[in-house]
Amino acid sequence: MSTVLSPALRRDLGLVGSQIRYEQRAYWRNRGRGIFTFALPLMFLVIFGALDKGNTISTRGGIPYDDFFVPGILAYGVIATTLVNLAISTAILRDEGILKRMQGTPLPRWAYVAARIGSTLLIVGGITVVTLGLGAIAYGVDIPASTFPALIVTLALGTAAFTTLGIGVTRFMPNAEAAPVIINLIILPLTFISSIWFPTDGMPKGLAHIADVFPVKALADGLQTALDPRTVGSGFVAHDLATLAIWTVAGVYLMLRFLRRPLGETA
Repeated sequence: MSTVLSPALRRDLGLVGSQIRYEQRAYWRNRGRGIFTFALPLMFLVIFGALDKGNTISTRGGIPYDDFFVPGILAYGVIATTLVNLAISTAILRDEGILKRMQGTPLPRWAYVAARIGSTLLIVGGITVVTLGLGAIAYGVDIPASTFPALIVTLALGTAAFTTLGIGVTRFMPNAEAAPVIINLIILPLTFISSIWFPTDGMPKGLAHIADVFPVKALADGLQTALDPRTVGSGFVAHDLATLAIWTVAGVYLMLRFLRRPLGETA
């Protein structure tokens, strides 16, 4: 017997859908945000793909550079559209008093958060399709059927981790002006030691241990393994999935801590 949704829940879900549409319009109308978090990773893909076209990576069995970089830049695109975008935009909404005013509207707090997450998932879906499509058409990167489930699971866990962290870390941002500086000061160095732009196989052990702790390398490595033509088997990397799962739990904790406070306050 089918479950009938209550009128109140149907109303709230309708509000979530309306808010998702509003969030999408706000995102795409903000050219700076759209360029920085959506177009910039694709620009890097085109530039680095052109510069290194035909090159191989000897430390990784001679695989084409494109097979390494396409999943790496996809990881960067996911991080940019989740963690970076949400941390900066949420800090702006908080400082402008919009989050506080939202509490006086018919939209429940959970529905507002669900709409922001839902909108982010749509953007992640878009960057994933465009990046993999461009990689396949322009650079000949294949998506093996045997490792496709690993690709999806890694993407899902990575998206969950960085989305929740993006909302949760807002409580540590003193103001909206500082948010871009703080979040990029954390993320950009991690991308350089996490095999996003180039292999870091010969990196000093100290930096390698630091990279192993954070979810940036786990996401990049998981995606690169799934798209590596040398991968045998399912392509699941237990260590990477465990790291992403741990950071998802941490992100949920920080997000709930942020949402329990009045939405106009910092930590």
